[in-house]
Amino acid sequence: MADASKRSLLQSGGLMTAGALLGCATPGISQTGVKTPFAVPAVYIPIVGSDEMYPVRRVYCIGRNYAAHAREMGSDPTREPPFFFQKPTDAIQNVASGTVADHPYPTLTKNYHYEAELVAALGKGGRNIPVDKALEHVYAYTLGLDMTRRDLQRAMGDEKKPWEIGKSFDRSAPIGPLHKVASTGHFTQGAIWLRVNGQTKQSANLNQMIWSVAEQIAKLSEAFELFPGDIIYSGTPENVGPVVRGDVIEMHIDGLPNLSVKIV
Repeated sequence: MADASKRSLLQSGGLMTAGALLGCATPGISQTGVKTPFAVPAVYIPIVGSDEMYPVRRVYCIGRNYAAHAREMGSDPTREPPFFFQKPTDAIQNVASGTVADHPYPTLTKNYHYEAELVAALGKGGRNIPVDKALEHVYAYTLGLDMTRRDLQRAMGDEKKPWEIGKSFDRSAPIGPLHKVASTGHFTQGAIWLRVNGQTKQSANLNQMIWSVAEQIAKLSEAFELFPGDIIYSGTPENVGPVVRGDVIEMHIDGLPNLSVKIV
């Protein structure tokens, strides 16, 4: 083979290798046509009023973001900086508005808890996003449940071990369809409540968050580069508690359709 041909082949191979690495590492670069030994399903959330679906990249959650909830979990909300954890994308369980979805009681727990939360879905990303620009990155809102194997979370916490097993399991993130900001505006105040079998368990106002959605986006962007497809569970009010098989959870945020699941 001639030297020029060899150089051309090596350069092409180098570009292909770089492209393959870039495609694996960089969100937004299509991997269509890449051969894989098996298929891994993508995760999407329906968008109200659209035939498009929202692709989920990461699921961020903030801990102890209402003062009373922080206290019931044994923390001092006046001194604690925000902290975040993640759930896998396949923790998402889509729940259609106006329905009561079956939600499976998970394995390994005897103390399964609800947590009602406002969820923000990003349509723009970035690093070190200023607080006063942060809401410009929100594409849509919805409501969601951060379901928790509380006994496992506490056991891991007591042992100073990561507590993903308590938070990051299959279907641990029931969520409603997304409502675009253009149609709802931003949610900075309004009632948030949760009922179990018709009895109110959680009741608060979104303006009682310690860290607002804008502040959460700004803080997260200091630690991670955010991208479209990232969603943020923005924290739960006080009075989290257990559910058992047969219980029906109904969650409400002013301005959004209710979300309901039945524990099965």
